[in-house]
Amino acid sequence: MMAQYLGLKAGVPDCLLFYRMGDFYELFFDDAAAAAATLDIALTRRGVHDGADIPMCGVPVHSHEVYLQRLIRAGHRVAIAEQIEDPKAAKARGSKAVVARAVVRIVTPGTLTEGALLDARASNWLAAVAPTPGGIGLAWCDVSTGAFRTLACPAPALAAELARIGAAEVIAPEGWDGHPAVSRSARDFDSEAGRRRLQDHYGVATLDAFGQFSRAECGAAGALLAYLDRAGAGAMPRLDPPQRVLADGCMAIDAATRASLELTRTPAGRAGSLLDCIDLTVTGSGGRLLADDLAGPLTDAGAVNARLDMVAWFAGASVVRARTRDALKAAPDLERATARLALGRGGPRDLANVRDALAVALALKEMLTAQDALGLPALLGATLDGIGAHGHDIDRLRAALVPEPPVDAAKGGFIAPGYDASLDELRAAATDGRRLVASLETRLRTDTGVASLKIRHNNVLGYHIEVAARAADPLLRADSGFTHRQTMAGAVRFGSPELHELGLKIAQAGDHALAAEAAHFEELREGLLARADIIAATARALARLDVASALAELAARDGWVRATVDDSCAFAVSAGRHPVVEAAQRAKREAFVANDCDLSEHQRLWLLTGPNMAGKSTFLRQNALLAVLAQAGSFVPAASAHIGIVDRLFSRVGASDDLAAGRSTFMVEMVETAAILTQATKSSLVILDEVGRGTSTYDGLAIAWGVLEAVHDGLACRCLFATHYHELTRLSERLKCMMLATVRVREWQGELVFLHEVAPGAADRSYGLAVARLAGLPAPVIARAREVLGRLESQRDKTGGLAAALTDLPLFAAAPAPPPRDALRDTLADIDADTLTPRAALDLIYELKRVAGAIV
Repeated sequence: MMAQYLGLKAGVPDCLLFYRMGDFYELFFDDAAAAAATLDIALTRRGVHDGADIPMCGVPVHSHEVYLQRLIRAGHRVAIAEQIEDPKAAKARGSKAVVARAVVRIVTPGTLTEGALLDARASNWLAAVAPTPGGIGLAWCDVSTGAFRTLACPAPALAAELARIGAAEVIAPEGWDGHPAVSRSARDFDSEAGRRRLQDHYGVATLDAFGQFSRAECGAAGALLAYLDRAGAGAMPRLDPPQRVLADGCMAIDAATRASLELTRTPAGRAGSLLDCIDLTVTGSGGRLLADDLAGPLTDAGAVNARLDMVAWFAGASVVRARTRDALKAAPDLERATARLALGRGGPRDLANVRDALAVALALKEMLTAQDALGLPALLGATLDGIGAHGHDIDRLRAALVPEPPVDAAKGGFIAPGYDASLDELRAAATDGRRLVASLETRLRTDTGVASLKIRHNNVLGYHIEVAARAADPLLRADSGFTHRQTMAGAVRFGSPELHELGLKIAQAGDHALAAEAAHFEELREGLLARADIIAATARALARLDVASALAELAARDGWVRATVDDSCAFAVSAGRHPVVEAAQRAKREAFVANDCDLSEHQRLWLLTGPNMAGKSTFLRQNALLAVLAQAGSFVPAASAHIGIVDRLFSRVGASDDLAAGRSTFMVEMVETAAILTQATKSSLVILDEVGRGTSTYDGLAIAWGVLEAVHDGLACRCLFATHYHELTRLSERLKCMMLATVRVREWQGELVFLHEVAPGAADRSYGLAVARLAGLPAPVIARAREVLGRLESQRDKTGGLAAALTDLPLFAAAPAPPPRDALRDTLADIDADTLTPRAALDLIYELKRVAGAIV
């Protein structure tokens, strides 16, 4: 057995090996130690190998998915070795023969299909990256649904594309040093080999019907198929034909911006993200589609408006919307049920899920088509056309299956009575057999006079007679007709020719019934898979109906409006609101203060000032989120909105470091700012918050000044720029498209009141001490800070400070030169006489003499 185990393990050295032994998956050697530590289960030892005990642990087969999930989440890959031979056949080869086993599957984060291992509302993408001198080929698929896509992009755009996809697992050629990935042989990424794999997989002579794929895309897609072939041990999943995605078809959003805006996740997970806030979908497939829409907002105004038309239609038809959502709630996950059946991992419950989902789809198509008088929008009509004719499939599955089939086919009981007469006869024989067993038991009690006689069954002896040891004598006589089978502490077990014949009849009837049900399962499965493409189109239609009706429900519930989306560079929002913050305020029964934002050509750059805690970052983020929502096909939280297509969205908000890469907070800030200045276009939307704050005042101001000019003069894009460098407001005298705005506050009886209102103008100061006091900084610290601030401000007023220094820049008229500094007076002005110790005073005298001598 260990020789067999080691042979299998040699083929999967990078995986933990689940080795099937009866009702357990066992792990040995280093695999056992790693699994025991991850799963917190007992590590035992059994047998000896090379003179040392063999470490061993195991998990039950019936609950292995729970342990598998923990191992995968911990970063392990797991190979599953199953028994592929009947133990009886092994015994026929000899008493020492080992049951044949083989690795039937390699489980990795990107190849999961089990519902218990997946998030029902999130896609589970597996991606492949094929770098070439001319650019990057990217292919990604979701094995659990069959979605398959490719993309060709320049190398600098790869990080943003991978961030958009959010793959659970990425594979790349050996030696690639980009995004963390599983290394595969470079041969797998050969473009010609990849093209042949695609053609063989889909049974076509050319890929022209699917699209014009670049060599890099073929290389990535081929590597993906090779990886899936190995992971499934030759059992390939059902994949849709590859859909080619255009690099400029979606709003480009880099990883830093996604993290800053918390589109689909926050540091704590999904909770609190934009997706979590707006997701009112009622199906798993709808939830996955909404997440994909939000991750990749469209840049085609026509496609965006087609989605908005569909949402608007549902928003205006409240009764139909409610009926649609009620129907969808009864629809199982058609995509994932079909995928499991295609891979041979499905069961009777998956057949029932397909049956029920198709029935919902046909009912919805009939109901919504009947609303033609309301004028169906084009996308809704196309979506309904995607629902195929499934009446025959539904009728067959309804006739074949019981209403609530079991998950596992192995124990039978899922084929409905009346579907197969011969199966009904076998079941009747098994049922009659059990009745005959009971009748035989009654007769034997009478014949033997043993009232405690019982007929029992177990997997070792089969059917047998059991009596108490004290009453066994009548059955032990040679002429009794009974055969002694087993003696136990308090009972004796016997057999008889009549019972043996009856048990054999029952067993054969049960086995034949199970075999008949298994044959029906395969027949039903193959019938559905022959129509898998049509079923997949129906599944996509159900998801789109769910997303559109859910977004309409959200708009009706929260008062969201349809934005005007076109190819202009407009960005005019009236009474805009931050969707996530507003939801949090609503939960606390507090109102959210709405604000306008107009980034039209003559004021496309806003310089926003105001104190911390006043809402600058909220205002910045909310406008970025409105663009994302509108281009994803959702209504927006505002009184009105006109949003010209944003091709790239950049958000430099918040501070963080990257210790693993050796980057300080300021370095990260500068890298992100540099990316904006080199990648943004005139059609982009840029959000910048506190650029330059991570370094000294003068350095930071100089950097912010230069960035502000570059955005205005070079990029000429729509931009919101928040800062505490009030000196930057002077740039409004030269930058003709820059508008000054501030977040209003009011001081009332010594308290700072945040109004959260954005108004034209500039803040008079930053109110930093007031915010520090609100944060709980000790009173002595606040008092000392106020004293230092007073001195600094008085010194600034005397010398002109930063404002005077800025007037020396060429873009302003030169101011009179300030008087030369007097070092002796400066030193004297800094002395706090009340705090000097005698020793400090003596040292100070020496210092004054030194300064005076230097002046002379």
